[in-house]
Amino acid sequence: MPLPTLRHPALLVRGVRLRDAKAMEKALLEHRAWLEPWEATTPLIRLTPSDTKSSIRGLLAAAKDGSGVPLVMIHDGQLVGQLNVSQITYGSLSSATLGYWVIESVAGKGLTTLAVALATDYLFFERGLHRIEVCIRPENIASLRVVEKLGFRYEGLRRRYIHINGAWSDHFCFALVQEEVRGGVLKRFESGAARPELAAIPELDWVKARNPLTPGV
Repeated sequence: MPLPTLRHPALLVRGVRLRDAKAMEKALLEHRAWLEPWEATTPLIRLTPSDTKSSIRGLLAAAKDGSGVPLVMIHDGQLVGQLNVSQITYGSLSSATLGYWVIESVAGKGLTTLAVALATDYLFFERGLHRIEVCIRPENIASLRVVEKLGFRYEGLRRRYIHINGAWSDHFCFALVQEEVRGGVLKRFESGAARPELAAIPELDWVKARNPLTPGV
């Protein structure tokens, strides 16, 4: 299936292309200090921005076999971020996971929120998926605000879930299923009908996330 082009007056979200490598590498290098704390890594392997073209090839291979939808965010003609749909499964599960980053100069403008809404609507209503998940580090307040604004439902704390910036990191898990947003995530958000309280994190999970993983905690 071809990669989509998703449009909003403030943002274009489209499939990544090999020729995006230069713009993506520039964004990653210029905003290294901003992005590095949230960067997924692989234990015992350290990738550098010079791997960008190889990374895009891997993402396109995942798109070809149906397990991923790699997207970039374009604002005012500039590549400002990436949204990657991964772990796509069909059949009885019919789900996917979203991950994303944006450059520092556009942070706080609501572009990530729009991108997540557009992508989730596409996955629900064009790809026929049933459940979309987003997992976020407790320290990433900006990303927590995204799922809150869109009314994603909090589902729990996953201990040492993803390798981030060289270490295993706890993540809060949020999700939506198609039945919750019959009219679409973007429409619900822009109409003010999303319920931010659904993303509320219980105090006990905050306590756990602030403490090392030890028996009984």
